[in-house]
Amino acid sequence: MNPSVMDYQALKNLVRRGEGSNLEFKLKTNHPEKIIRGVVAFANTNGGVMLIGVGDDKKIPGLKYADEDEYLLVRAINKFCFPRISYTIERVQLYDEREVLVIRVPQSPTRPHYIIPDPAEPDNKKAYVRVGDKSVQASREVREILKGEQAERDIRFTYGEKEKKLMQHLGEHNSITVDLFASIAGISRRIASRTLVLLVLAHVLEIHPSDVMDKYTPRLVQ
Repeated sequence: MNPSVMDYQALKNLVRRGEGSNLEFKLKTNHPEKIIRGVVAFANTNGGVMLIGVGDDKKIPGLKYADEDEYLLVRAINKFCFPRISYTIERVQLYDEREVLVIRVPQSPTRPHYIIPDPAEPDNKKAYVRVGDKSVQASREVREILKGEQAERDIRFTYGEKEKKLMQHLGEHNSITVDLFASIAGISRRIASRTLVLLVLAHVLEIHPSDVMDKYTPRLVQ
């Protein structure tokens, strides 16, 4: 086995930072689906590190049978994630032969990645993105934005009546949802959705993904 890239002291420093948009702790591998969700969310967002054998309370008990845990996780990631995600796994040795698994997931150039729970039903797939310290299921709009960002083409949009109503609302309230935009502009949800996605890809708006309802706000000029 390769000597670990991270030592115990570096691990403790990392854990001290606490969970966030690029860091997640899991005590055990008994719910691999939650770990895979995090791996997919990191790949779809800005990358991140998953520490297995670390509690939410920042204690580091480690894993007793890291070989088995690693085997389980590698198998689950390879079986349920599509397209394949590139990641690395390393181990940090603790005292009394226990170990922590460190899964590093870079931001992926082939986003969006999905979890397909049942290979017999490939359409029943879910994508996740990282919002703060949570892995949130991606809406259709978020998935379209991830695809569009990979395409890197110039986005053109016409500034018509619906965009005028949108900007007027954002000027007064600063945020909007797809459903609210459809209702204000008197357009179908599909057109509202497509318009907001285009405006995010054109860097006019920003999307704030949520498990409940995504919000859109004007993008602040840097």
